[in-house]
Parts: sequence; C-alpha cells; structure tokens
Amino acid sequence: MIQIKQFGTLHLIPVGLSSTLADQWLPEATQRCAGLLTHYIAENAKTARAFLKTMPLQHALQDIVMHELNSKIDPTTIQSWLEPLKLGIDMGLVSEAGCPAVADPGARAVAIAHQWGAKVKPWVGPSSILLALMASGLEGQRFTFHGYAPIKPDERAKQIKQWESISALQNQTQLLIETPYRNVAMFETLIKSLKGNTMLCVAIDLTGPNESIRTLSVAQWSNQPIPVVNDRPALFLFQAALSANVVRANPTKKA
Repeated sequence: MIQIKQFGTLHLIPVGLSSTLADQWLPEATQRCAGLLTHYIAENAKTARAFLKTMPLQHALQDIVMHELNSKIDPTTIQSWLEPLKLGIDMGLVSEAGCPAVADPGARAVAIAHQWGAKVKPWVGPSSILLALMASGLEGQRFTFHGYAPIKPDERAKQIKQWESISALQNQTQLLIETPYRNVAMFETLIKSLKGNTMLCVAIDLTGPNESIRTLSVAQWSNQPIPVVNDRPALFLFQAALSANVVRANPTKKA
C-alpha cells in the first residue's frame, strides 16, 4: 500500500510596515498562527525576532529556529531549512516588512515547498504595494511593480522615461521603491524626467502614524515643496496620459 507523505504547511505571514501596534494591521488569526510556529525563514532575523516579540508566542523566543534568507543562499541550503515540512512540522516565512515572497527572496522557499507538494498558506496582512495602489487613484487594473530603478542618475532617468512610455501605451500604473536615503533623489528625477501631465503619487509611512499619500500631476508637484521622504519608507507610483495612438485605436463608443 502506497503511503502519501503528510507535509507540514509553510505559512506566509506579513510583517508590519511601521511601528504601529499589530492589532491595527494584522488580524487576530494571523497573530495566533505566528505565535504557534517554532521554525521560521526570514529575510532579516533581527527584525523577524522583533516582530515575533509582539505576537502571542506559545514558545520561548530563544527556542524558535530562525534562518536568514537572502539572494546569495543556495537552493540546497534552503531545502535543508525546509526539512521540518517533511516531518509534518509547520513553518513560517516572513519578509523584513510587508508580505513575504513579494519583491522578497522568500519566493524561492515557496517554490521549493510547491515542488515538494507541501501546502502553502498565505495569511492576511499589509502589502505596501497594494495599499499605495488602492489610495493613489491611479489605474488599478493594469499596473507593474518594478522594484528599484537604476542608481546612476542618467540610467535612472532613461529607465523612468521608458516606463512612462509603456504607461501611456498600455494605460498602466508604474510602481517603484527606493532605499529611503535616496528618496529625495528619486523624487527629483521623477519630476525632471516625467511629462507635466503624468500623474504621480508619493505614498509615505504606510500604516504609520505619519502616513502621507498624495497624488498630483508632475506639473503640480513642481510647484510644491519637496515631500518629506528622506529616510522614510516610500513608494512612487505614476500613470502617463493615454497615448494619442491608443486613443485613435480605441475610440470611445457613442451612444
């Protein structure tokens, strides 16, 4: 008789985007799950332990096995970390902030769990990408998250203009992030590179007490003080005016 291996579940648990108390952004059921697990894979072990301290832990923090995952860790090592799943032990996966496996190296662990036939369970929690998109007023059906733009100013400006062209052709919102200390440089590049009628949203400190989300045209932003983005987590979203070629190809239907 063939026995089917009963794997443990890999739980994908979102982490906070700010210092706001978890009760305001993480459902109770997700908190309970986080507090039960004894094995974790994390993007950053220090921030993961700080997060777990705020959860209703059923085990001493020092007894929780914690592996730190980055893009340089080889697949064999990740497989060894996931071995408890084969013993029927549930595990947790957390990002440094927000949802694990989204713009996050944890996706590699999720892929292995699927290859093995283990159950993967995503839990409800904050996603900075979706929160910013929801509040931006920009196109929410067609959008692309690019992660980081090039660091060199000329390459960054060129890339942003290319993304703007795609946005105009496809009526698509473009989303990107930057290392907090380079946020001002990113904002200035966006203002200089984008067309005046392109809509730009700057979303800062999402879920935090000083949260700020504002959408204006680039021309309007040019007449405003630079938003206070330096050293603060932020997302930048923009949507270009629809290309004239697209408008002609898709004329508005008349009643």
